Amino acid sequence: MPVHGIDHLEFYVGNAAQATYFYTRAYGFTETAYYGLETGSRGRVSHVLEQGRIRLVLTGTLTGEDEIADHHRRHGDGVTSIALSVPDAAAAYEYAVGHGARGLRTPWEESDEHGTVRMASVATYGETSHTFIERADYRGAFLPGYEA
Repeated sequence: MPVHGIDHLEFYVGNAAQATYFYTRAYGFTETAYYGLETGSRGRVSHVLEQGRIRLVLTGTLTGEDEIADHHRRHGDGVTSIALSVPDAAAAYEYAVGHGARGLRTPWEESDEHGTVRMASVATYGETSHTFIERADYRGAFLPGYEA
């Protein structure tokens, strides 16, 4: 199963705006994309931060009553997904499940005016997941729904 590398790490955090402020000021990350109320999301907000080849997604809840809030109540701020860049998300999913991984979400696509991203997810340790990301046909800021 070919893997290009780590696409991004997604953290569930208690306050996404405050965490973004801290990571940009203390660690020198640059915010490159955003998803939230202003982009049409009513339940979650995500800030995409980059530094060199490192990409972090800091995600918080807007409702306080969803999987993000539940995860944060149990664990505090922490990684929830390790996204891997792959040339074929469906093939990566099939390979992983065929070798004993527990599938979480079968391959799906998301699209916008910048193209299409293909993804699939499998379980790893605890409540962390691996999401396979195939973005060869995508030219947007991060993923569909995110704005620069």
